[in-house]
Amino acid sequence: MKKNGTLIVAVNLMCLVMVHCTPETPSYTVVHSDSDFEIRLYRSSVWMSAPAVDIISFEKATWNGFHRLFQFTQGANLNFSRIPMTIPILTTLVAGAGPLQSQGYYVSLYLPVNFQAVPPLPLPELDIEPYEFSSHCVAVRKFNGFAKDERVVKEAKRLANGLSNSPWAHSISSESLGGYSIAQYKPPLRIGKRRNEVWVDIDAPELGCGVGGVAVY
Repeated sequence: MKKNGTLIVAVNLMCLVMVHCTPETPSYTVVHSDSDFEIRLYRSSVWMSAPAVDIISFEKATWNGFHRLFQFTQGANLNFSRIPMTIPILTTLVAGAGPLQSQGYYVSLYLPVNFQAVPPLPLPELDIEPYEFSSHCVAVRKFNGFAKDERVVKEAKRLANGLSNSPWAHSISSESLGGYSIAQYKPPLRIGKRRNEVWVDIDAPELGCGVGGVAVY
């Protein structure tokens, strides 16, 4: 058992630094695509979420949340389970007040298929918990490079502008008003060929999209 655990840690670290593996991702279907954005219908899935609600900086919040989630994957849970890394790392802005019109963030990590039915319970000191990512649609804009504080705000505005000139100008769900998520598909340690996305939930019944809700376990 110890040997298997050590092997999973080594593979996770290789994925983080070299990205020679293909991590699992949540399942979705593209239901609309154009030059500015695409709309995806995501299936229901379970993620782990780390609140960083007292941190204004997107970058600092992402590092803070990811560090705790990584500890969870390496066995900091009541099951002592080693959990393969997945993508993306999803940092969600909580709309409110402050320099970036936010109160903070939640950093989330999709659980692999083998752990979806019964998520391992994290150690209490990590302050993370599982939640259900309900089936719903997300408008997505892709961008490269590092997801810095100023950059993510600009990309979120570009997505909003793209949506304002589309049939879904008034389809942003009430839960997402003033907020958005940044999905990062490369680990923080990787320098080149970075892939990022800005997400916003939308309600578009004509595309088969309902409004997604979050159900905490």
